[in-house]
This record gives sequence, C-alpha cells and structure tokens, in this order.
Amino acid sequence: MYAMWRLQVALCTLSVLSLSSAGESKARSCSETRQAYNAKGFSLVNVPHQEISGEHLRVCPQGYTCCTSEMEDKLNQQSKLEFEKLVEESSHNMRTTFVSRHKKFDEFFLELLDNSEKSLNSMFTQTYGKLYMQNSEVFQDLFTELKRYYTGGNVNLEEMLNDFWSRLLERMFQLLNSQYHFTDDYLECVSKYTDLLKPFGDVPRKLKAQVTRAFIAARTFVQGLMVGREVANRVAKVNVVPACVKALTKMLYCPYCRGMPGLKPCHNYCHNVMRGCLANQADLDAEWNLYIDAMLLVAARLEGPFNIEAVIEPVDIKISEAIMTMQSNSVHVSAKVFQGCGQPTPSGIGRSARGISDVFSARFRPYTPEERPTTAAGTSLERLVIDIKEKLRESKKFWSNLPDDICAKGKLTESDEDQCWNSHTKGRYFPEVVKEGLTNQVNNPEVDVDITRPDTLIRQQIMALRVMTNKLKNAYNGNDIYFQDSSKFSNFLGQLSTACISVALRQD
Repeated sequence: MYAMWRLQVALCTLSVLSLSSAGESKARSCSETRQAYNAKGFSLVNVPHQEISGEHLRVCPQGYTCCTSEMEDKLNQQSKLEFEKLVEESSHNMRTTFVSRHKKFDEFFLELLDNSEKSLNSMFTQTYGKLYMQNSEVFQDLFTELKRYYTGGNVNLEEMLNDFWSRLLERMFQLLNSQYHFTDDYLECVSKYTDLLKPFGDVPRKLKAQVTRAFIAARTFVQGLMVGREVANRVAKVNVVPACVKALTKMLYCPYCRGMPGLKPCHNYCHNVMRGCLANQADLDAEWNLYIDAMLLVAARLEGPFNIEAVIEPVDIKISEAIMTMQSNSVHVSAKVFQGCGQPTPSGIGRSARGISDVFSARFRPYTPEERPTTAAGTSLERLVIDIKEKLRESKKFWSNLPDDICAKGKLTESDEDQCWNSHTKGRYFPEVVKEGLTNQVNNPEVDVDITRPDTLIRQQIMALRVMTNKLKNAYNGNDIYFQDSSKFSNFLGQLSTACISVALRQD
C-alpha cells in the first residue's frame, strides 16, 4: 500500500516537472519588441520572432531575450542620442530665455543711446544752430565712446567724460572770446582749469557719477546675460561617458529585450541613473546660483539708483544746463584763464558792442523737456528688468534639479511603483536614491562614476561663472573690472587658462 502511494507521488511529481519544463522551454513571442524596434527606425532583418537564449548580451539580463548582439549595440547608440536630446529639451526654455533676454536688453540699451543722441542733435541744432553744428563732433564723440564702452571696448569712463568737458570748455572759451586767437598750447592750458574753476557748475561731477555707475551696471548686466547664455549652451551639450551609456541602455531599452517595450522605468531608478550621468552638471549648480544672485543684485541697481534710462534720456538737458552755467560765468572764467595762461593774441576780428552775453543769448538758452522730440525704445527699462529678474529666479537650482525634470512621472517614468522596470524585471525598485553631485556617486548602484575625474568642460564653466560673479559684485558697488571687447568675450569663456583649470581640479 505504502509502495503504491510512493509510486503515485513520484509519477505526479514527474508530471508536474515535465509540464513546467515544457512551459519554460516554450519561448514567448517578440512581436511587441519587433513593432517597437521598427518604430524607432531600425530594420527588422535578423530580429527574432520569438525569444532566444541571451548569453550574448553584455548590458541587458542574459535570460531569454528578444535582442541580438546587433540590436543591443544599436539600442546602446539610441540611448546615448535620446539622453542628449532629453538634456537639450529639458534645458531649452532656460537657454532660449538667456538668448532672448540678452538680445532684448542689448537692443533696448543701444536704441536708448541712439535716441538720446538724436534728441541732443535735434534740440541743439534747433537751439544753438550753426554754433552747434560747427562743434557737433565733440558731442558725437561722447556718444561714440559711450557705445564703445558698453559693447566691451577699453574705455575709461571717468577719463572720457573729463576729456569731453575739457574739449567743450576749449570750444566755448573760443566762441565766447572770438576776438582773440588761441594756439593749441594755450587751449591745453585752458582745459586745465576745468576742475579748478568749475565753469560748468556741478553738472560734470553729478553726470560723471550717474553715467559711470549706470553704464558699469548696464554693461556688466548684459555681459552677465551673455555668460549665462554661453555657459548654459555649453553645459547642455553633455559628454556621455560609456558607463552612463550602459546605464541608460539598461534603463530605457532592456525592457525591449525582455519583450516588454512599453514598460517605463521606475521613478527612483531613473533618478539614480540621471544623477550618475549628470553628476558633473550638478556640481555647476552652486556657482550657477551665486551667479544668479549676483545678477539679481545688479538688476535691482538698474531699477533704482543706477537706472540707465533716467541718466541717458535727459542728458541733453543736463549738458544744456552746463552750457548756460558756462555762459553766465564766462567773464569770470575768462579773467581767471587770462591770469593763469597769459593774455592771448588779438585775432583782429571785431566784436559786437553788445557784449558777450548779448551775442550768444539767442543761441545759448535752456529749453524745456516739452521741446524735446519724443523717443521710444519699445519698452521701459523697469518692465524689461522685472521680466529678466523673473526668468533669472526661475533658473536657480536648474542643474541640480535637471534629473528631477527628466525623470518626471508620466513623462519618462512610470507612476505606479509596482508596475515599472527596475533594471531587471517588472516590479518595485528598492535601492535608495543617491544625492546629486560627483562625490556622492561613489555609492550609485546604477552608474559606475569615476569621482576622481571631474569633467574639464564643466570646470571651465565654473571658472567662467566665478569670474562673472566677481565682476557683477563689483558692478553692484559701482566698480568696474575691464573685460576685453565683446566680439572676443565669448572666446574667453571657452579659453580659460590651463593653469586656472588645473588649480580648480586640484581644489576639487
């Protein structure tokens, strides 16, 4: 009886094992994988119709598979391309913001200068007539130098403005004393009295302070926007190392090889892969945030005490006031100059009996703001800066948040944590998510990151941001640090000295 029972058990066990073996040996269809693979633009030649043994696979699990070695290689390349595209797309809005705001601010500022020059030319021609037209190059040179400074030229604003007032004094002194002949040496002596006699009153001192602070802030701000644009564009072009490509392939396309092409990766799994692949980008974040804070500080200056619009628009009125002050003080100024520089030689040209003031009263007269032509730069500085500040704030912590943006649930990853790809099958992903940054990747379970070799390009951009942040902080305090001509400025970002980079690498 017992022997019969044992025989029945043995037969049942054999039957179960036989059925199990038959079930396992029956390969599953690869039709879904073939369809998804073909949709990617790949040929179906040599793509299995049913699962095959997977010992040949180097990245994906080596059980039964729908992938050949050739397929795995192609999916490897596809993973790299798609990752590059993901980073480009995720950073697109931020990058285009810097491009468009830089362009808008630059156009606004240059148009503001052009309008101010046109306004001065129009009103001074109307007010001073031939006297202005004969000496207009003095004013044209002022605006030329202001534009050259703004666009990155090597212009010392204080020296340039001092030179403008000295030249204006020389011209006016000759006009107000036309009965005398003045040599170049004599006129050079005249110009030395600009600071001593203050023939234009307090206008030069006030205008110098206002123009210098406002132009330093504006030029540094537009250069800051350019640096942000260049850094963002360079960093968005990721250097995808082999270890990252392997992890990406495993996350994005190994489900294809397992016959589940529609299965999305688990959210935390995606985070670990992206934090490993974007470890160097995350290290940029600290310096990027300091740069954004410095940009916001200068933006606040542009809205308030360093408002370039408030300085440039009424510059013609201020210069006209200075001319009127000089006219009023002309007798006193002339006497002091004659005393210091010597009595000039008479020119032989007679003077009107009406006297100096009468000769020029019809010409050198102040005018009201209502007389000035209407100018429009398309927007106001305040509206423009408010818009730029909002966009700058939105870009803070961008690089450390980039993995979060890419791994957004429902977009790239599966929201159901039990119905997602966990690197080897469908199911929950258990490893913890590592922190961002290169040094934290030592414990990354998905990407084998060499934390001893920081990305050189990223280190260059960190250095570029450091330089720009320092310049912005100086501009905030009204101080200037000279940068080369703007046409060469972009090259500066990509050509930091090897010594600086090696120092940064040693520090890190």
